[in-house]
Amino acid sequence: MKNSNTIRFNSIGKLRVMQVSDPQDMKFVRKAMVKMLDNAYDSLRPDLVLFTGDNILGNHLLDARFGNKPVAGGKSATYEIMRDSIRHIAAPLEKRGIPFAMIYGNHDDRNDISKREQADIFRSYSCCLPMNTSANGLDCDTYNIPVLPSEGDKPVFNFWMLDSAWYDKKEDRCYEKIKPETVEWYKKTSAELKENNGGEVVPSLMFMHIPLPEIENLIEPCMPDEIGAVKTPNRGWCRLIPDITRGSMGEYPCVLEDDGGLFDAVIECGDVKGIVSGHDHTNCFEGIYKGIEFIATSCASFRCYGNETRGVRIFEFDERDPSEYITYFFNYSDLCGRGAGARLRYAVDADGYLQEKTSFITEAASTAVSAIGAMLNFKKEK
Repeated sequence: MKNSNTIRFNSIGKLRVMQVSDPQDMKFVRKAMVKMLDNAYDSLRPDLVLFTGDNILGNHLLDARFGNKPVAGGKSATYEIMRDSIRHIAAPLEKRGIPFAMIYGNHDDRNDISKREQADIFRSYSCCLPMNTSANGLDCDTYNIPVLPSEGDKPVFNFWMLDSAWYDKKEDRCYEKIKPETVEWYKKTSAELKENNGGEVVPSLMFMHIPLPEIENLIEPCMPDEIGAVKTPNRGWCRLIPDITRGSMGEYPCVLEDDGGLFDAVIECGDVKGIVSGHDHTNCFEGIYKGIEFIATSCASFRCYGNETRGVRIFEFDERDPSEYITYFFNYSDLCGRGAGARLRYAVDADGYLQEKTSFITEAASTAVSAIGAMLNFKKEK
């Protein structure tokens, strides 16, 4: 196991970070996601992978391969199945020697295994960063990852990893909030980084599973026939504001109940360049509000609802000016191709919209028929 949460720019001063949000699967993992992530690791070659919550489908770990009927029970069975579930996302990185870290989401701890016990499973992989191991009253997935230059040990960038949801087993309720102690820790640590940097803030990105309420400032009411219009349960038709956003919104963001004053603290500290979230499986966009870039990343999971934006996000940094990062997204088709085999695999494995699955199946079948027809014609010509 790594004894430090630090990561370093490579010898030519570059750093590539991959975000995987909501892989959200179980022991009987959907093979399409495994294939997609394997291709992403091999083709994009990240220096660090960050899992940003709902890493497993915690409240359905004991279910059968198909359906949601529990087939096991008890903490011992849950632990073994959880270990198998985590292996699907951790072992491929261990095999490739790629460092990784994680935070939790609203699904992860909805079972008999505590967050700290889950963290110990992740930490059993040598490529996993240790996360928060100190007894400071914080969640084990609330910590920071200083980014060191290619030479030297003074951080030039920083990643904040914040817990944003926890499940109260006694109340049978999931709380989607930032705890006040998390905000105080962020402010204190940000000030320490600034002091150790000669009074200059250390630029950073902040990762959490559930988006802050301020992300709603990137959205406006619209008419049903306008480009990007999405029908929402309580707000009618909405869309991303074109002038300040890019990407696509498939659903209205499901935001935190309470941010604990985090956004005000971010403005006060002045170090955060962007706030990155997952949680909303069909949202994949970026936009600016009050000088902060809000970044929504769609899911990687095929077991839960989603759309054609299933995939991974990349962040690229240059040591000469790490605050000027770039980010872009690769979906399943980008990573696995658009051939009949890839599209059939998607259609078979993906939960979600019937229309989308039907489209994939129809297109895959059409491609296969065309290929067979071309082969028969070729034989006739011979």
